[in-house]
Amino acid sequence: MSHPHPELGPPPPLAAGGLRVVALGGLGEVGRNMTVFEYDGRLLIVDCGVLFPEDFQPGVDLILPDFDYIRDRLDDVDGVVLTHAHEDHIGAVPYLLREKPDIPLIGSRLTLAFVEAKLQEHRITPYTLEVREGGRERIGPFDCEFVAVNHSIPDALAVAIRSPAGLVLHTGDFKMDQLPLDGRLTDLRAFARLGDEGVDLLLSDSTNAEIPGFTTPERDITPVLDRVFSQATRRIVVACFASHVHRVQQVLDAAVAHHRKVAFVGRSMVRNMGVAGDLGYLKVPGNLLVDPKKLEDLPDDQVVLVCTGSQGEPMSALSRMANRDHMIRIGEGDTVILASSLIPGNENPVYRVINGLSRWGAHVVHKANAMVHVSGHAAAGELLYVYNIVRPSNVMPVHGEWRHLRANADLAVQTGVPRDRTVLAEDGVVVDLVDGRATVVGAVPCGYVYVDGSTVGEVSDSSLKDRRILRDEGFISVVVVVDSVTGKVSGGPQIHARGFAEDDSVFDAVRPLIEDALDKAAAEGIGDSRQLQQLVRRTVGRWVSDTYRRRPMIIPLVVEV
Repeated sequence: MSHPHPELGPPPPLAAGGLRVVALGGLGEVGRNMTVFEYDGRLLIVDCGVLFPEDFQPGVDLILPDFDYIRDRLDDVDGVVLTHAHEDHIGAVPYLLREKPDIPLIGSRLTLAFVEAKLQEHRITPYTLEVREGGRERIGPFDCEFVAVNHSIPDALAVAIRSPAGLVLHTGDFKMDQLPLDGRLTDLRAFARLGDEGVDLLLSDSTNAEIPGFTTPERDITPVLDRVFSQATRRIVVACFASHVHRVQQVLDAAVAHHRKVAFVGRSMVRNMGVAGDLGYLKVPGNLLVDPKKLEDLPDDQVVLVCTGSQGEPMSALSRMANRDHMIRIGEGDTVILASSLIPGNENPVYRVINGLSRWGAHVVHKANAMVHVSGHAAAGELLYVYNIVRPSNVMPVHGEWRHLRANADLAVQTGVPRDRTVLAEDGVVVDLVDGRATVVGAVPCGYVYVDGSTVGEVSDSSLKDRRILRDEGFISVVVVVDSVTGKVSGGPQIHARGFAEDDSVFDAVRPLIEDALDKAAAEGIGDSRQLQQLVRRTVGRWVSDTYRRRPMIIPLVVEV
């Protein structure tokens, strides 16, 4: 638990007729998207996603939004609108529904299908409402209209939220690919119509706000994949997000053209592509797919594997292949394609996987050396286009790190949005829309909630600090036996280390220091075991710091006999 802005106090009660907007994730970071809208005591949530951990969060599997702000008000939640089915927008839904399983989920057909498949693993049967672009639904006091947007997954939606406080347009993740693979364009006519009605607050995707121009069309990747396939002499392994239906479709088409069979590897990939195929979003020619267990029966030049792990996730199929911890053994002459962008913070794990694959002789193709992926987010030119069409009264950049949010705000100002009506906020900051004006009115506690194995929220920042010390500095245990009557050392000190020194004999020099410190303590009448343990910790810590410039975790144990 942390307070994002100590200079901001708790927000005042929401003014009558006003709309409150609180992001519990997704601002100042790429992931964990979740925004809470409040009107007249009722709540509407848009998205509920996860953030993936970085190197300084060892042992953490996922990071959730902090539900504390709404935990006591779950009965006030009229629904959760899911803009699309990427993990950073739906991954935390199971954890929210653990707290109240009957919260309605609203989304497009594919989005809800992916969510329902995920929830089956958590043994949760949700209440869902399927919507389509062009449709409108009354969700409590919120009148929601859904608008088609183009993204790197089918069926993505923007949502226009009407209430007596005004009209809010949340773009979700979007871009303006004019030649989309599925023919589904971002509905700019709907954006313009909403603009004519009067958009009081626009929440706009910021991810690519720093990048000038327009995002490259998805179909430009097809000839690049075709060239890579034509040059490959052995197996081809393609790693991408388990939800990237468009990219998988391009891989399937290339496999057909080059007379290769395809196997899906990884639980989430198999699950999602099965769902997409069943619903008709993924076109799979007959006899193309094979079971991974039967790959050994096929020549290497007739095989394509599609797996997860493009972000270097430690337990993903690709990472395990790189570490020789998978039934599929990467070998000399194999081709591996990383068909995704680097999520900020994932650079080191991804390059670690690339190096591991290269070590075994694989030719690794990634965005830095070939155009095997294009972004799913609007670049600056597209954002300017949207601002000019919508002409919003107020703008609140969302979905991005601080540099992305500021760049997006600058774009809004360039199109004529007054600087004082461009709200830069981050997680936990409370923004009220009252009388047509959006302003920051306070902040609520909003920290990271860590998922570690089967535990949720039990890992604290201090626990992570301990883990980092263990990882980076090592561990030293010290066992000393003292006479309970005299306080003199009667056994030890026994010193053992892990991750610090190969040979415990390096501690020979500190043993006399420990004995001297304990003898002085006995002479001064200090006999409390807790005080003695602290004395041992300080003595060893000072010696290690002076001698090795290290700060390992030190666990002293003083035994009285």
